Amino acid sequence: MATYKSDEVRLKASAESVFAKLGNFESLKELLAQVPADQIPADKKEMFDSIKLTDDSIELPGGPIGSLLLKVVERTAPSRITLKGEGTPVPLQLQLDLKPVDESSCLAQAVIDLEIPAMLRPMISGPMQKMTDQFGSVLRSIPF
Repeated sequence: MATYKSDEVRLKASAESVFAKLGNFESLKELLAQVPADQIPADKKEMFDSIKLTDDSIELPGGPIGSLLLKVVERTAPSRITLKGEGTPVPLQLQLDLKPVDESSCLAQAVIDLEIPAMLRPMISGPMQKMTDQFGSVLRSIPF
């Protein structure tokens, strides 16, 4: 299993507020609806519009491999949300760890565990780390 961790990012919201917003994916529909259309690249618009959210799952379009379904397997308020890939080509787990700093801020870190063959790791490690780091950066732009 290969593990990719983002840097810890400081969010200007309590761990409880972040957990409340991100712990229920239905609430993310409103957030996605607020993204200005001109901020979505034209070649990604269809993909963005195809994201499906339920209370405990996220389904992302995956291009030629089909969609990627992530389901919540753990919610530990206010410190952790863990999702596991269902029907993914390789076992996949995404985890968001939150650590309170004070009443109005917390640290967040994304962790992706991916079971990939050792011989493919050199090719996949760079893009996976970049994606994990971007996940951390996206968290900073969410209004909590």
